[in-house]
Amino acid sequence: MDLSFKIHTYGCKVNTYDSGLLQSRLSQNGFTLTAGEPRVHVLNTCAVTREATLEAVKQARKLKARDPHCLVVVTGCAAQVDTEEFAHVPGIDLVVANSHKTSLETLIKQYYSGQLRERVHKSNIFKKEDLEPGGGVESGHTRAFLKIQDGCNSFCTFCVIPFARGKSRSLSIADITRRVNELHAGGMQEVVLTGVHIGDYRDGEKGLEDLIEGVLKGSAIPRVRLTSLEPPEVTPRLLELFTESRLCPHFHMSIQSANSKVLFAMKRQYKADAIETALMAIDEQVPGSFVGMDVIAGFPGETDEEFIDSTERLRRLPWTRLHVFPYSSRPGTFAARRTDHVATDQIRRRAGVLRQLSDERLSEQAQAQIGKRKTALSLGNGRLLSRDFWHIDLIGERLEPNREFELKIEGAHEGALIARI
Repeated sequence: MDLSFKIHTYGCKVNTYDSGLLQSRLSQNGFTLTAGEPRVHVLNTCAVTREATLEAVKQARKLKARDPHCLVVVTGCAAQVDTEEFAHVPGIDLVVANSHKTSLETLIKQYYSGQLRERVHKSNIFKKEDLEPGGGVESGHTRAFLKIQDGCNSFCTFCVIPFARGKSRSLSIADITRRVNELHAGGMQEVVLTGVHIGDYRDGEKGLEDLIEGVLKGSAIPRVRLTSLEPPEVTPRLLELFTESRLCPHFHMSIQSANSKVLFAMKRQYKADAIETALMAIDEQVPGSFVGMDVIAGFPGETDEEFIDSTERLRRLPWTRLHVFPYSSRPGTFAARRTDHVATDQIRRRAGVLRQLSDERLSEQAQAQIGKRKTALSLGNGRLLSRDFWHIDLIGERLEPNREFELKIEGAHEGALIARI
């Protein structure tokens, strides 16, 4: 039986972690990862937008048309919340929701042996208590994404993820530290602590700051990086931990808007002044940090005045880059049921204003890096990544991947830096 496989990963860093775990489990159970045409295609899907689901459906049909005899398995968040979308596609052989992801390799083998009667495998995600350890490394990657937490208890009005991943749950500090040491022993130089909402991390009475402190004290890995935080989670204790040089001075802030009325409509748990407080504290206590932020343009009910207020507040605050998301109505969310949706052309216009602001700020900040020296990790694709998250192109050399080098920044182009050893 040909058990060659390939994993197609969509969406966030948590999915990258999950794909690494699936790759490891499949490889340990008789499957063979291949760079060529596999017999088994696993689509690890994203459900953040409606378009993400449609993209996975399109890919599944394309794969089946190219090879009618291959096995197409859809798993991940979209398989959990948009199950029927996939169940009605003839080219999809198995739909394995997040609730059943831990059984994926067993289900594939049962399919091939003729023991499987059902095509769709799904149950109530809110009853899922476990959070699979391991994972985090996909073939060819030089950094490891380590999932410390999964699920979300926030239920923001634009988001379907709690229904895709269930309630918030975390791994223990001991388990995470042990896994970091395993990754470092395997050659990894950077670990990215990721989750759906890492600010919800809990190990008994201990929280995110205790975890970071435990990882830094309990391991020697050179680089530790965090993923998305919300403004109230940028605490004085968290910022104090950045005095340790191994904790990369890079913040990804999930703010979505800088207007308090829009934040309230989104059911975010903070107001605009919390964003100001967090960004000013980062600028003061961890100067030179790279700060990226997620912002939604054209949320239902957002007026021109509220958009201008949000934009002007962002314009005067310290940050590096915006990740701009034009609002996309997601079935299954409260926001999708609102009747005051912003017109599509207005959403595009507002997104354009935010992207221009981001491009200007990123270019300005990139120019300010010229002349500085940075420690950067070679990614193996001709680029390096500095500890403060600048992507760097090297002049005249290609370097061994997964090693750190000392560089001098000599130029900047389109948001990336140019350097030499």
